[in-house]
Amino acid sequence: MKIVVLVKEVPDTYGDRKLNLETGLAERGASETVIDEIGERALEVALSYADKHADAEVVVLSMTPAGSAATVRKALSMGAGSAVHVADEGLVGADLGLTAEVLAAALRRTGFDLVIAGNLSTDGSGGVIPSMVAELLDVPAATALNTVQIGEGTVSGERASDGATMQVTAELPAVISITEALPDGRLPNFKGIMAAKKKPFETVTLQELGIEPEDAAASRSIVLALSEKPARAAGVKLVDDGDAGEKLAEFLIQNRLV
Repeated sequence: MKIVVLVKEVPDTYGDRKLNLETGLAERGASETVIDEIGERALEVALSYADKHADAEVVVLSMTPAGSAATVRKALSMGAGSAVHVADEGLVGADLGLTAEVLAAALRRTGFDLVIAGNLSTDGSGGVIPSMVAELLDVPAATALNTVQIGEGTVSGERASDGATMQVTAELPAVISITEALPDGRLPNFKGIMAAKKKPFETVTLQELGIEPEDAAASRSIVLALSEKPARAAGVKLVDDGDAGEKLAEFLIQNRLV
């Protein structure tokens, strides 16, 4: 069983997040960067399976800038067996479509039985990459799973919806995405950190994936306009002189809140 886990480098959730108003891209230097928490949970699903199945191979795949190797290597220290790092200047500012195309090409090159991803990143919050990758690879997709069971030739899990739950099953090879209902990722220990330095770590470019930089640039979304969010204005203070209820009702009506 070859399990490939998609992980993403994102700005630290607890740090500052800023956009470059000229390029529309995130200012990566504004805060520390980390593996997205939902990606760590996806990796934990794969590692938990590998702990019980000696023949399981866990590979992490990430499309991040060239300087993000240390972030990707953390996944190796957590227990993954190898890593594939897609890094290319032609991917700066990649949109969802290009990201899915590149990840799908990397997965074809690496090979897989099961791909595990998080359902929603904490930066872009697109929530469509797993489905787009599955469509490009022409394999089943089981998304937003709260539980995961990996069997012989199938993967299944529970998906919650409004007022109900669904039990879904897909034949392998397949792509799944998981929610925050799954356990946190394990913490790397000293042994894992030292072992990560010797594990296979491959860096791949667009050309090696058969994607021309010109084609990549042409498939991007274009930012037409960008402006800074206005500062929050002071609220309206109502003083109760016996008619606060009337004042509140008038305020709600004027602002079309009722």
